[in-house]
Amino acid sequence: MKTFKLKSLEIIEQRDDNLMPKKIPLKDGLTINREDDNNQWVIEAFIDYSYLHYFNELKKENEIMLQVKITKESNEPATFITTIIGVNEIGEHMNVLFLGSIVDRRKNKVEEILIGLIDEGYQGNDLIKKFKDVVAKKLD
Repeated sequence: MKTFKLKSLEIIEQRDDNLMPKKIPLKDGLTINREDDNNQWVIEAFIDYSYLHYFNELKKENEIMLQVKITKESNEPATFITTIIGVNEIGEHMNVLFLGSIVDRRKNKVEEILIGLIDEGYQGNDLIKKFKDVVAKKLD
């Protein structure tokens, strides 16, 4: 396993026909490459308690798309398809644990794929599922 500092976190939300990033201010965080057969990563975000309701609602989603910056703010964001595996209250703060796969290290390629799928009429969970399928085929 390799562990990296989580520098920024954005939840990619779908509003109408647009994908909109929702920036979550971090107190601290880690990104862990499990280096397993499924290429899974664990992302831990330590954030303000005021986000508890938001993440408890988001936890109901099957798949959540994230963009994170790892190690340095100046790095390009990495995109992940994840699920929430834990939401824990810690005093005046909380942590959220995500488990998922990195989908592409090149932001422009990710945006290109997403725009194409949206143009084809995909939205919501169907968009995320199709995006994941397309990216998996491109990485093979």
